[in-house]
Amino acid sequence: MKRNYYIFSSGKLLRKDNTLYFEPGESKEPEEVELTEDEIAVDDETLTENEGEETEEPKRLPRKPIPVEDIEAIYCFSELRFNTRFLNFLAQKEITLHLFNYYGYYTGSFYPREPYVSGKLLVKQVHAYEDAEKRVAIARRFVEGSADNIRKNLQYYNARDKDLSFFIEKTDELIAKIENTEDVQELMGIEGNIRSNYYTSWNLIINEDINFTKRQKHPPTNPINALISFGNSLVYTTVLSEIYKTQLNPLISYLHEPGERRFSLSLDIAEIFKPLLTDRIIFSLLNKNQIQEKHFSKEMNSCYLSDEGRKIYLREYDEKLKTTIQHRQLKRSVSYRHLIRLECYKLIKHLLGEKEYKPFKIWW
Repeated sequence: MKRNYYIFSSGKLLRKDNTLYFEPGESKEPEEVELTEDEIAVDDETLTENEGEETEEPKRLPRKPIPVEDIEAIYCFSELRFNTRFLNFLAQKEITLHLFNYYGYYTGSFYPREPYVSGKLLVKQVHAYEDAEKRVAIARRFVEGSADNIRKNLQYYNARDKDLSFFIEKTDELIAKIENTEDVQELMGIEGNIRSNYYTSWNLIINEDINFTKRQKHPPTNPINALISFGNSLVYTTVLSEIYKTQLNPLISYLHEPGERRFSLSLDIAEIFKPLLTDRIIFSLLNKNQIQEKHFSKEMNSCYLSDEGRKIYLREYDEKLKTTIQHRQLKRSVSYRHLIRLECYKLIKHLLGEKEYKPFKIWW
C-alpha cells in the first residue's frame, strides 16, 4: 500500500536517475550571479573551468532516498528547494505535492497533468453544474452526507455519558429541511447551521474546558480552530489526491461555487469526510491528552500548531487513513482512504446516468 511522506526539515528534494532523494540542510535561494560561458550547471551544482583546483567543500548531510513506487503524495511543511527535473519526475510517476507554510496552513499543490481524462465525463460534469436542478440535487447529497455523519458523531458520544440529545434533535430538524431546498445558497446556509450547532456540542464532547463558541478560519484564533483548520486542509488535499486518480475534473463543483485558485470539487467531497477524519481525530487527541496547550504557538491574534503538534496530528491522521472497515456493498475490507476514491466513482456513475449518487454515511 502506498503512503504519504511528510517533510518537516529544510533541505532539497532531488531526482537522481529514477530515485528521489531528500537532502537535509539550508534551503536558502542561491545568490543571483551572472554565469559565464565557461560555467555549466549540473544538478543544482556549478562546475567551472577551475574545477580541478582544491577547494573546501561545505559539509553535507547524507541524502535520504525516497522509494518512488511507495509514494502516495508528498506533504511539505518546511523550506525546500527543487527543480523542474524533480517536478517532471513527479508528474511522470503521477505523484501530487502539497505545500504548507510556516504556520502549517495549506498554500497549494503541484497537481500533475491528469492521466485519466475523459471528454465525455467532462461534458457531463459541466452540464450537471449548468443545469440548476441537477446541480442542487448533487449539492443536497453532499450536505446530507456531511449532516448524517455529524449526527453519527453526536450519537456516538451521546451513548458515552455525554448528554447530546438537544444537539441531536436540532440536527434532525435541520436535516429535514435539506430535501425541500431548491437553492444552493440556502443549502450552504443549512449546512452552516448544522455545523454551528455541532461545534457548540464540542464543549461537552471534549473533556477539557475549551469554551469553543465560534469557528474562525483566517486566522484561527484558538487551539480548537487551529486543529480544525489543519485537519480540514489535510482532508482537502487527500480528497484532491484521490480525485486525481479518477476522470473527474476537480475544478467543477456543485455545493461550493467554482472559483479561482482552488479545487472546489475537493471542498464538496471533503464535507462528507470531515466528521470521520478531522473531527474524530480532534476528539481522540484531546480526550487522550495527546495534544496539549504546549503544542500550540500564538502570535498576535492567531493560533497554530507547533511542529511537534503537527507531527502528533499527522501520525494519527495517517493511521486513520489506513484503518479498514468491512464494506457492506463490496463485502470486503477497504481503507478510509479508499472510501474517498469510491465516493469519486459513485459521483462519476451518477454523472454518466448509470446509478443515482448516494453519499457515504458512517454505519458503524
